[in-house]
Amino acid sequence: MEQPFPYDLEKNRIDVRSVSARKPLFLDESAHDWKIVRLGRELGWTGVALKTCKTQTGALLSACWARAHGMALMVQDLSNPMLEQIPHVLLAAHVGTIMAVETNGMRFYTQASLPEAKVHPGLYQRCGGHVDLGTIQGSGFGYRMSAIERDLPPVAASFGNAEAKPS
Repeated sequence: MEQPFPYDLEKNRIDVRSVSARKPLFLDESAHDWKIVRLGRELGWTGVALKTCKTQTGALLSACWARAHGMALMVQDLSNPMLEQIPHVLLAAHVGTIMAVETNGMRFYTQASLPEAKVHPGLYQRCGGHVDLGTIQGSGFGYRMSAIERDLPPVAASFGNAEAKPS
Protein backbone atom coordinates (compact mmCIF):
# COMPACT_ATOMS: atom_id res chain seq x y z
CA MET A 1 0.00 0.00 0.00
CA GLU A 2 1.14 3.51 -0.76
CA GLN A 3 0.81 6.04 2.01
CA PRO A 4 -2.83 5.69 3.10
CA PHE A 5 -2.26 8.30 5.82
CA PRO A 6 -1.58 12.06 5.87
CA TYR A 7 1.62 12.97 4.01
CA ASP A 8 3.32 15.13 6.62
CA LEU A 9 4.96 12.53 8.87
CA GLU A 10 6.53 15.13 11.13
CA LYS A 11 3.10 16.55 12.02
CA ASN A 12 1.26 13.20 11.85
CA ARG A 13 3.47 10.71 13.65
CA ILE A 14 1.14 7.74 13.26
CA ASP A 15 2.61 4.41 14.34
CA VAL A 16 1.75 2.04 11.49
CA ARG A 17 3.42 -1.14 12.77
CA SER A 18 0.11 -2.98 13.16
CA VAL A 19 -0.74 -2.29 9.50
CA SER A 20 2.73 -2.98 8.07
CA ALA A 21 2.83 -6.29 9.95
CA ARG A 22 0.06 -7.42 7.55
CA LYS A 23 0.89 -5.50 4.35
CA PRO A 24 3.98 -3.65 3.15
CA LEU A 25 3.56 0.13 3.48
CA PHE A 26 5.41 2.48 1.14
CA LEU A 27 6.12 6.11 1.94
CA ASP A 28 5.08 8.09 -1.09
CA GLU A 29 4.58 11.86 -1.28
CA SER A 30 6.15 12.52 2.11
CA ALA A 31 9.42 10.74 1.26
CA HIS A 32 11.30 13.78 0.01
CA ASP A 33 14.57 13.15 1.87
CA TRP A 34 16.34 10.41 3.78
CA LYS A 35 15.56 11.93 7.19
CA ILE A 36 11.84 11.56 6.50
CA VAL A 37 12.48 7.98 5.34
CA ARG A 38 14.26 7.37 8.66
CA LEU A 39 11.29 8.78 10.57
CA GLY A 40 8.95 6.63 8.49
CA ARG A 41 10.90 3.51 9.36
CA GLU A 42 10.77 4.44 13.06
CA LEU A 43 6.97 4.65 12.70
CA GLY A 44 6.77 1.23 11.01
CA TRP A 45 6.88 1.95 7.28
CA THR A 46 8.50 -0.90 5.33
CA GLY A 47 9.25 0.72 1.97
CA VAL A 48 9.70 3.96 0.07
CA ALA A 49 8.57 5.19 -3.34
CA LEU A 50 11.46 7.17 -4.81
CA LYS A 51 10.78 10.11 -7.11
CA THR A 52 13.52 11.84 -9.08
CA CYS A 53 11.23 14.82 -9.66
CA LYS A 54 11.80 15.74 -6.02
CA THR A 55 15.56 15.90 -6.72
CA GLN A 56 17.89 13.23 -8.01
CA THR A 57 20.19 13.62 -5.01
CA GLY A 58 17.30 13.25 -2.57
CA ALA A 59 16.13 10.09 -4.32
CA LEU A 60 19.65 8.61 -4.26
CA LEU A 61 20.23 9.43 -0.59
CA SER A 62 16.81 8.06 0.35
CA ALA A 63 17.48 4.90 -1.66
CA CYS A 64 20.83 4.38 0.07
CA TRP A 65 19.43 4.92 3.55
CA ALA A 66 16.36 2.77 2.93
CA ARG A 67 18.40 -0.05 1.36
CA ALA A 68 20.90 0.02 4.24
CA HIS A 69 18.02 -0.36 6.69
CA GLY A 70 16.15 -3.15 4.92
CA MET A 71 13.35 -1.15 3.36
CA ALA A 72 11.84 -2.13 0.01
CA LEU A 73 12.08 0.34 -2.87
CA MET A 74 9.92 1.33 -5.81
CA VAL A 75 10.43 4.15 -8.30
CA GLN A 76 7.43 6.26 -9.24
CA ASP A 77 6.96 9.46 -11.16
CA LEU A 78 4.69 12.44 -11.19
CA SER A 79 4.48 12.23 -14.97
CA ASN A 80 8.09 12.97 -15.91
CA PRO A 81 8.08 14.21 -19.52
CA MET A 82 10.94 15.07 -21.86
CA LEU A 83 14.46 14.55 -20.46
CA GLU A 84 13.10 13.91 -16.95
CA GLN A 85 12.20 10.38 -18.04
CA ILE A 86 15.86 9.39 -18.41
CA PRO A 87 17.20 9.80 -14.84
CA HIS A 88 13.89 8.43 -13.61
CA VAL A 89 14.20 5.11 -15.47
CA LEU A 90 17.95 4.94 -14.81
CA LEU A 91 17.31 5.12 -11.07
CA ALA A 92 14.80 2.29 -11.32
CA ALA A 93 17.21 0.23 -13.42
CA HIS A 94 20.02 0.50 -10.87
CA VAL A 95 18.47 0.82 -7.42
CA GLY A 96 16.85 -2.62 -7.03
CA THR A 97 13.11 -2.05 -6.92
CA ILE A 98 10.37 -4.47 -5.88
CA MET A 99 9.21 -4.83 -9.47
CA ALA A 100 9.87 -2.18 -12.03
CA VAL A 101 9.21 1.52 -12.63
CA GLU A 102 6.05 3.59 -12.76
CA THR A 103 6.23 5.96 -15.71
CA ASN A 104 3.20 8.02 -16.68
CA GLY A 105 4.59 10.93 -18.70
CA MET A 106 3.93 9.23 -22.02
CA ARG A 107 0.29 8.71 -21.05
CA PHE A 108 -0.51 12.15 -19.70
CA TYR A 109 1.77 14.27 -21.89
CA THR A 110 1.55 12.43 -25.19
CA GLN A 111 3.14 15.20 -27.29
CA ALA A 112 5.58 16.67 -24.77
CA SER A 113 8.44 14.25 -25.41
CA LEU A 114 8.33 13.93 -29.20
CA PRO A 115 11.86 15.34 -29.80
CA GLU A 116 13.33 13.06 -27.13
CA ALA A 117 11.33 10.07 -28.42
CA LYS A 118 12.97 10.40 -31.85
CA VAL A 119 16.33 9.70 -30.22
CA HIS A 120 15.10 7.39 -27.41
CA PRO A 121 11.94 5.76 -28.83
CA GLY A 122 11.90 2.88 -26.38
CA LEU A 123 11.83 5.20 -23.38
CA TYR A 124 8.65 6.99 -24.40
CA GLN A 125 6.56 4.06 -25.58
CA ARG A 126 5.84 0.90 -23.64
CA CYS A 127 6.18 -2.39 -25.47
CA GLY A 128 4.78 -5.36 -23.61
CA GLY A 129 4.81 -3.34 -20.38
CA HIS A 130 8.49 -2.48 -20.73
CA VAL A 131 10.56 0.55 -21.66
CA ASP A 132 13.88 0.17 -23.47
CA LEU A 133 16.98 1.92 -22.09
CA GLY A 134 19.20 0.75 -24.95
CA THR A 135 19.60 4.20 -26.52
CA ILE A 136 20.92 5.81 -23.34
CA GLN A 137 24.65 6.24 -23.87
CA GLY A 138 27.48 8.66 -23.40
CA SER A 139 28.39 11.05 -20.63
CA GLY A 140 26.15 12.41 -17.92
CA PHE A 141 22.79 10.69 -17.93
CA GLY A 142 23.23 9.58 -21.53
CA TYR A 143 20.72 12.14 -22.80
CA ARG A 144 22.46 12.51 -26.20
CA MET A 145 21.49 16.18 -26.28
CA SER A 146 23.22 16.90 -29.58
CA ALA A 147 20.83 14.48 -31.31
CA ILE A 148 17.65 15.91 -29.75
CA GLU A 149 16.11 18.67 -31.82
CA ARG A 150 14.08 20.69 -29.33
CA ASP A 151 13.26 24.33 -29.91
CA LEU A 152 13.83 26.22 -26.69
CA PRO A 153 12.63 29.72 -25.88
CA PRO A 154 15.20 32.52 -25.93
CA VAL A 155 17.29 33.10 -22.82
CA ALA A 156 15.26 35.22 -20.41
CA ALA A 157 18.20 36.54 -18.39
CA SER A 158 21.96 36.38 -18.36
CA PHE A 159 24.21 37.15 -15.43
CA GLY A 160 27.88 37.98 -15.49
CA ASN A 161 30.08 38.14 -18.54
CA ALA A 162 29.78 34.90 -20.53
CA GLU A 163 32.88 35.91 -22.49
CA ALA A 164 35.04 36.35 -19.41
CA LYS A 165 37.69 33.72 -18.86
CA PRO A 166 38.52 32.49 -15.35
CA SER A 167 41.82 33.76 -14.03
